[in-house]
Order: sequence, then C-alpha cells, then structure tokens
Amino acid sequence: MSHPTRPLREPSNLDRLLAEADRALRTVFAPAEAPDRASPGNVHPRIQLDDAQRRHVAGLMRINHAGEVCAQALYYGQAAVARDPDLRAHLAQAAREEGDHLAWCEARLHELGSHPSVLNPFWYAGAFSIGATAGLIGDRLSLGFVVETERQVESHLGEHLTRLPEGDERTRAVLQQMKSDEVEHGANAKARGAMDLPWPLPRLMQVAADALRAVAYRV
Repeated sequence: MSHPTRPLREPSNLDRLLAEADRALRTVFAPAEAPDRASPGNVHPRIQLDDAQRRHVAGLMRINHAGEVCAQALYYGQAAVARDPDLRAHLAQAAREEGDHLAWCEARLHELGSHPSVLNPFWYAGAFSIGATAGLIGDRLSLGFVVETERQVESHLGEHLTRLPEGDERTRAVLQQMKSDEVEHGANAKARGAMDLPWPLPRLMQVAADALRAVAYRV
C-alpha cells in the first residue's frame, strides 16, 4: 500500500543560517572542493625557484586565495538576501565558479610548500557582511558591488602578472584565467542592471583590499 508523499517544507531562517555557517566553515577551514575545471597551470611544468622567489610567489598566491575567499563570501552574502530568485541563482552560480579559483590557488600554494592566510575566517566574515548589507539595500546596489569588486580584482591580477619570476608559466596561466573569468563576472553583473557605486564606496573598497593584500602576503 503506497503512502502519500509529504511535501517538502520550506527551509526556515534557522535552516538557512545553519547552511551558511556550514558553508563558511568549509570554505575557511576545509580543503577546497575539487574544481569543475582543471587548473590551467597543470599543462606547464614546475620550474625551480630559489627561496626568495618561492616565498614571493607564495605571497602573491596567498593574496589571491584570500581574495577568492572574500569573493565567495560576498556572493553568498548577497545571494542569501537577494529578492529576485533568478539573481539569487546567478550569484550562487558565480560563487561556485569562484570555487575553481579557490582550488587552483590552494593547489599552487601547496606546490610552493606554503599555506593560505591564517586570517581567512576574518576575511570571510567581513566580505559576507558587506555582501548581505548591500543585498538588503537593493539588488542593483548588490550587483554594483560585484562590478566594482571584479574591476579591482582584475586590476590587481594584472599587477601580479608583472611581478612573477621569469619562466613561472604554471602560476601565470592560473592568474590569466582568473583574470579572464573576473572580467566575465563583472560584465554579467553590469548586464543585469548594476548601478554605479556612489562615492566613497569604491575608495573604501580599495582601502580594504590594500589592507588585505599587505597582510595576506605575509600571513
């Protein structure tokens, strides 16, 4: 005798809170999930770096890893409060795509015998709060944060590409693909109706990003 199927209940606010807490813990403490795309650096051989070069490249990749932690937090914070279900799905998909970058950076750090930033929990909490606050104000402002974030990330990735040791094509390929993806994410947000952020928000974001880079390069 078959039994009637119970309808699935809608997740409560507590369910969503616990899900976000679980996601945050896995992002900052657990190894990165296997990426959907293989690292672009895999097609290039590892080259011998001296100790100073290895520490320098590791510092750059630690910055980029911390930046990807922030990107995931920002997107998930925005998605958690987005009013439009289509936008919520778009933000969640963008966060998953940033997960590839997180895995690539983590793998390169391990190859270099280094580690992610010990302040990743702090970076995640701050970015999630910013994303959720922007999302609560409005979807167009939320998308504006995406555009400005991706613009600044694109800029610093371009700068990192000029600071790599000669011949380190393994790292270069990763940064180039990340840069290309960030341009696409920013363009997608712009096409969805992102508003230009009012002054002084872009400047404040730049100051926060500069602080992250200065600290994450070392720890």
